[in-house]
Amino acid sequence: MIAIVDYGVGNLFSLSSSLKALGLEAEVTREAGRLRAAERIILPGVGAFGDAKAKLDETGLVPLLKEEAEKKPFLGICLGMQLLFETGYEYGRHQGLGFVPGQVVDLRGDLEDKSLKVPHMGWNSLQIKREDPIFKYVADGEYVYYVHSFYGKNCAGSTLATSRYGNVDVTGVVRSGNVWGTQFHPEKSGDTGLRLLKAFAEL
Repeated sequence: MIAIVDYGVGNLFSLSSSLKALGLEAEVTREAGRLRAAERIILPGVGAFGDAKAKLDETGLVPLLKEEAEKKPFLGICLGMQLLFETGYEYGRHQGLGFVPGQVVDLRGDLEDKSLKVPHMGWNSLQIKREDPIFKYVADGEYVYYVHSFYGKNCAGSTLATSRYGNVDVTGVVRSGNVWGTQFHPEKSGDTGLRLLKAFAEL
């Protein structure tokens, strides 16, 4: 069973539907027992870093998630990926989960072409930087769907794939131990996204 963490932030229905379309058992939960029983855990997220981290803290699940991430495959999606980092700088400075070394910073601060729209929204191709089992069914150059204004930085050692936006190599996929993160939304990335979720389910 794949547990999707319910902490009041994220598009849980489309993610759950995508997993079920793959024939996978998925459960949206915030129950500690169900998270411990799960074979894999997904942390979704939509919105602002600080607000999401506060809601996650309120659930009391952070110590459990840190414990479980050492034992089983764990995937953060979009804001869920950003929360994996040490620090986020969205409306102030906020502490993340610390699974992935690095910071989450405003994309606008690094774009040289100020006419480029932020949020970075829409389809962009994935440049795979290093081989990983998460790409078992995904090829270099395939397109995935992004919606974000902030991105992971100073994380080269954990970066598996990027997408070019203007002069910026947006961090697309990260990994640290049993923890993976995708800045794009696999559940909104068509067949490519489904294949990535399938690979995650086989890790």
